[in-house]
Amino acid sequence: MPKNDNMLAMLWMLNSGEKLTAKQISEKLEVNIRTVYRYIDALCSSGVPIISDAGHHGGYSLLNHFIRAPLLFDMEEKKTLLHAAVFAKEAGYPLTETLENATVKLKMYSNEQQVSALNQQLSGFEVINRMASPSSQLVLAELEHAVEKEITVEIDYRTNHEEKPKNRMIDPYGIVYWNNKWYTVAFCHRRNEIRSFRVDRILQIKRTQLIFTRPEAFSSRDFFMKNLLPDLVGKEGLISLKIEGRQEALDELSMHWFFGHHLQERTSNQAIFLFEEKSIQHSVPYFLLPYGTSIRIIEPQRVKDRLVAIAAELMEYYQQ
Repeated sequence: MPKNDNMLAMLWMLNSGEKLTAKQISEKLEVNIRTVYRYIDALCSSGVPIISDAGHHGGYSLLNHFIRAPLLFDMEEKKTLLHAAVFAKEAGYPLTETLENATVKLKMYSNEQQVSALNQQLSGFEVINRMASPSSQLVLAELEHAVEKEITVEIDYRTNHEEKPKNRMIDPYGIVYWNNKWYTVAFCHRRNEIRSFRVDRILQIKRTQLIFTRPEAFSSRDFFMKNLLPDLVGKEGLISLKIEGRQEALDELSMHWFFGHHLQERTSNQAIFLFEEKSIQHSVPYFLLPYGTSIRIIEPQRVKDRLVAIAAELMEYYQQ
């Protein structure tokens, strides 16, 4: 670890209020004990009030918790940051090595009692998620760099409708994590519009010499959610979908990210949703299929007909 980082780490350790011997500091920082003495001399020369107590219970400490900077985290703040790091790593966060270094430093700037308490809290906190593939993490790292530096990248992208990938030039405006998947919101040179691209469908990525300027106050989150769940207020031609069924099934539907957005009315055994025609024809039947007999479509009839057709196609497929 660089000298400045070691000296800062020493300050945080001493600021805990616990007396530390030069030997304890050297072991924790993994440096020679003579180096510790040099660090202490340097800190004292710069005006840091380090107190040295001799004797069996002696050691070094800071005068009256000298450091009062807002970067000093209390135990609850440290626990929260470490928990957030667990979420980030499980989601496939691209800068995992840097994140690991940060969590190590966070523990380093704590005394032994605090480290023990943090480890105890972390041992009972688990996040289970579908980890991103190593290739996706490399793509994410490149996208993160492109977003920060505003660099145009060239990608080979394959949609779920295409067997062969297509080459595209995109200006990444931001990265979004949604429903266990990573996306980048970017201006597509080929389509001449802002679009969303799933990271796991980017087969190759390459930096270019081109740079771009992200639109002022642009929000990747707002763009992504608006395209995913468009505002239906004032729209004409909306179709009412009336469903009855078991309360547990209707509760799950009402809280679903897609159906919850379209929920209009709910009773103990019935729910009414408003959808556009294209959703009624394409998305809605496939979302409802796994609910089986726990729900029953009241109207419109074409949703029932579509479910029957899908079930017949599946039966025919598996009977072959």
